[in-house]
Formats: sequence, C-alpha cells, structure tokens
Amino acid sequence: MVWGALFSPHSPRVQAIAGLFNGFLILAAIIFLVVAGLVTYSLIRYRARAGAGEPRQTFGSRTAEITWTVIPLLIVLALFVFTVRTMAYVDAPLDPAQPPDLQIVGHQWWWEARYPNGATTAHEIHIPAARRMLVQVDAADVIHDFWAPELARKIDAVPGRHGFIWLEADHPGTYLGACSEFCGQQHAWMRFQVIAESEADFSAWLAHHAAAPPEPIGLGADGAQIFRDKKCGDCHAVSPTDTAPRSGPPLAHIASRKLLGGEIANTPENLARWIARPQSIKPGNRMTDPQLSAAQARALNAYLEAMP
Repeated sequence: MVWGALFSPHSPRVQAIAGLFNGFLILAAIIFLVVAGLVTYSLIRYRARAGAGEPRQTFGSRTAEITWTVIPLLIVLALFVFTVRTMAYVDAPLDPAQPPDLQIVGHQWWWEARYPNGATTAHEIHIPAARRMLVQVDAADVIHDFWAPELARKIDAVPGRHGFIWLEADHPGTYLGACSEFCGQQHAWMRFQVIAESEADFSAWLAHHAAAPPEPIGLGADGAQIFRDKKCGDCHAVSPTDTAPRSGPPLAHIASRKLLGGEIANTPENLARWIARPQSIKPGNRMTDPQLSAAQARALNAYLEAMP
C-alpha cells in the first residue's frame, strides 16, 4: 500500500525528510509535555482552599516576558535552519546544463517513463539501485503529482513547466507510487511501480527496451495488420524509435510489463479483456471499445504478447 510506505524510507533524501519530521514531532511532544506539566502543577499548587485568602497578584514580569519570547523565537529559528538545510539537500538543482537521467510524464491516467537512449515504458519506472537519478517530471494534459513515498518527495507535474527531483533507492526492490493530485475520473488508479535493480540488470533492461520488438509471425502478424487497419497506431507507439506524441501508452515490449494500469496485472487474460472491452476494466479511460470480433481480438492479443 502506498500510504504505509511513508514510514519506510529507502533513499537518503526521504530519510532526511523523515528525520526532519521525526525531529519536529519529538520537539512538539516535549513542548506539549512541558506545557501540560506546568498546567497540571498550577492546578494542584494554586487550587482554591478553604480559609485561604486572596493569592498574591503579579501585574508584570519583564524576566518572564523576555523568557517566553526568546525561547519560542530560538525554537522557530532552529526549525527554520534545519528545514532549509533539508530542502537544499532534497531538492534537485535547476541547472539547464545538466541533462536529466529520466523523464516522467503524467497523463490522464497513466505514467510514462522516457530514457535518453530511446527506451520508453508505462506504469513502471526502472532505475539502478544505489544510484541517484535526476528526473524531469512533466504533465501532458492537467496537473498531476508524482509521489513514490519511499524514494522521493512529492512534486507536481504541471503542463508547460518542468519539475526536477532526485530519485534513488538504497537497495533493489519494487516501490509503489501514485498520483497525489486529483486529476479526473481515474485519478485513484493512477498508480505506478518503481523497480530498482542492480546495475547489470538495469543496463540489460535499458538496452532491451531501446531495441525494436521482433517482427511478428503467424497469428501475431495477423494482429499487426489489424493494429494498422484499426488505426491503433494513432494513439499507441509500438517502436522505441517512434517518438511522435501519442495520447495512449507506448506498447513496445508491453509483454514484459507487470501492470496494465492501476493495480491490474499484465496477464494474457487481462490484456485480452483490455483489448476487447477497455471501458469494462478502467471506466473513463481514453480508449474506446474497438468493436473487435473474437478472432480479431485473439490475433491482436497474440501480436502484443509477442513483444517481450
């Protein structure tokens, strides 16, 4: 679950954020205990007693006034300094001379990951473990918010503006993320995975996804023709070298992905259902029902399954 990851940081920058938060929380608890203790002491020490006279009145104390002004001021100043230091460590530099290692684009309602070598994928983001990645975050339509709680701070994806964050995982694993800015009907299922791998595995994945998928044969070749006849290429790219803007996720190497969208596993059965009746799986998505016969759906499914 994404929200449970808040308390399990797996990158140096999220650990810095967690440390700052924990420090604030501990300080707030100490202040609460001191104030609650003083109030309790006052209630007991100065409670009304039978036969007691009017207590001595104090109409002013310069020492007390200076004390309760200086102490909060020093506390706020210390919090400000620690916050600024953490922000400087966490934020990525806005240096146009430093090209990003990865571009992430938010769409209604899916995430796209683009790599400098041409590799592209959807719903999952591959990174090398224990290596800091400079990530450019963009939006294709409306405002989204990229958030992988265990790995990076939240950052808005705003149309027409570039945002930058550091993305890093301290060890291999799969880390969950989500869009945390309401962006439409399927916002709640705009999920993604960050898959951290060893350098060797990441390099192999990157090279594989930058290469063109194999030419389809048999039933897959029939599916490729249906793909062209139905104009599926107007919304979906099927080759890493096809960089023209598309409204739908790239389909090159789709068979190797873990997710089709949201939390829908990429199985042959789910892929077949998505091809035949996409609105029945994810209502409101941009793909209309393609009106395929059973034979056409099988051929198209074979074509996509043949792109590992």
